Amino acid sequence: MVEDGDKRSVAGVLVKVLVHSRDDRGMRLEEFASRCVRQGEVHELVTTDHGVDDPSIDRVGFLGFTEISHGGVIDRGDEVRIGGKLVGTVLGFDACHFPNHYNILIHRETPVTGQDIALRPESAVHFVQSAGK
Repeated sequence: MVEDGDKRSVAGVLVKVLVHSRDDRGMRLEEFASRCVRQGEVHELVTTDHGVDDPSIDRVGFLGFTEISHGGVIDRGDEVRIGGKLVGTVLGFDACHFPNHYNILIHRETPVTGQDIALRPESAVHFVQSAGK
């Protein structure tokens, strides 16, 4: 059964760059593969090399916070682009700080921080439906 059709990209702007990483963070993936985000909300972007079946997300690199400028639906597997560059794909969501914000977990081969990839405030952030969906 096919559930997902086409969707628009969710857009945001980076409002704060983070520069730290951890190997013992203990985040937990929410059971839901998608979340709706609203214009004006601020969410944290976190990279990891963990997979969807890992019980704890420990190895993380913190990229920063993004303010959502065009709301919509962010799905597991969406590409995350910052400043036009592919950073990784959405792994899922950790809600340990919710309702203040979600940690949007981004899968990539090696976790990186905002400093590692030279992020700057005001950079455009896009969550784009992957070509395979």
